[in-house]
Amino acid sequence: MRIFHSWVLSHMTVCVMSVLCAWTATAESAERPAKFAVASAQVQALGIQTAPLKSQSQAESVRASYPAQVVIPPNAEQVISSPVNGLISQMLVQTNDVVRAGAPLVRIASAEFGQQQLQLLQANTRASLTAQASQREQALFAEGLIPQRRVQEALANLKDAEAVLMQAKAALRLMGMSTASIDKVVASGNPQDSLVLSAAQAGVVTDLMTKPGQRVDPTTALLHLAQTGTLWLEVQVPVAESALWLPGTKLNVVGRSVSAQILSRSAMVDASSQMVTLRALVQGKTSLVRAGEVLSVDLPAVSNTAGTRGAWELPLSAVAHDGKQAYVFVRTTDGFEARAVQVSVSAGQRVRIQGPINVGDEVAVSGVVALKGAWINQKDAQ
Repeated sequence: MRIFHSWVLSHMTVCVMSVLCAWTATAESAERPAKFAVASAQVQALGIQTAPLKSQSQAESVRASYPAQVVIPPNAEQVISSPVNGLISQMLVQTNDVVRAGAPLVRIASAEFGQQQLQLLQANTRASLTAQASQREQALFAEGLIPQRRVQEALANLKDAEAVLMQAKAALRLMGMSTASIDKVVASGNPQDSLVLSAAQAGVVTDLMTKPGQRVDPTTALLHLAQTGTLWLEVQVPVAESALWLPGTKLNVVGRSVSAQILSRSAMVDASSQMVTLRALVQGKTSLVRAGEVLSVDLPAVSNTAGTRGAWELPLSAVAHDGKQAYVFVRTTDGFEARAVQVSVSAGQRVRIQGPINVGDEVAVSGVVALKGAWINQKDAQ
């Protein structure tokens, strides 16, 4: 119990001393005159530079830089797979080739493909015979030579034959054979010796996964085809700051004339890096970035304070701290004046502040450390 009482007394003593020290520092800052004289020769010798305060519309925006990777949206990428068991006889495109819709991509020699064409021809022959039989039965019924039941049976057989023919054509279309090629086989009666797969949409060949002479099956991916007209940026930001940027926020790619707009924010946090992914749609010049490229993007730093009216943006070097209070130094006729401000947000080498300053005020942007020293020492000199 004595030990506990001693700890409480000791803890209370430390707290009281901390409060007194903080109060003393605040009181000293409050008592310190805001204005102090600095000769023009000293301003030049100390390397002190000033800049006129600009309005928010004129000021450089406070921005934060984060890494981002260029990715292709899932709906803009296509995997061309083999629809049959066979042998790659010819690759008709190369990596990075730009292809149009319907362009041939790869040729496959396949016994399975030949067998399916044979079924098509058989189904077409049966459909033709049943159609002739149905017409004959209808003619005989019209002359009163056969009962109506035979006409109905002939029509049922014709529907069955036509259904089998449609199924055979559909199977070939699923294999990648075009409707025009199917009709040509039906008309000529000659099956093709190989299957040519074509591009369903225009795009760029991003990867080839097979070579001529390689045997493939229906699970084998042959190549990747991507549409690069639409690209996303996946931006990695700290989880603590991810709520600052909502869908619709604009961002810029560093060093390039490329902008993007945030579409969504990941609901999951990466366990190893504690980062959240922001997904943004690249707008305009997608040719200036490439899929897979890692870039740096600038996001506007948004203040968490209630409103930014009366806020000003300055270089980080323009702000000095005395304890927990931030100050900027405004040029006067015979020196400078220290004005207390509040830093609402800081990102990179820019800060946003709020305080008693106005458009046109000459604010020190370099040599601030020397000014702070002169300001603090001026009381002792008095």
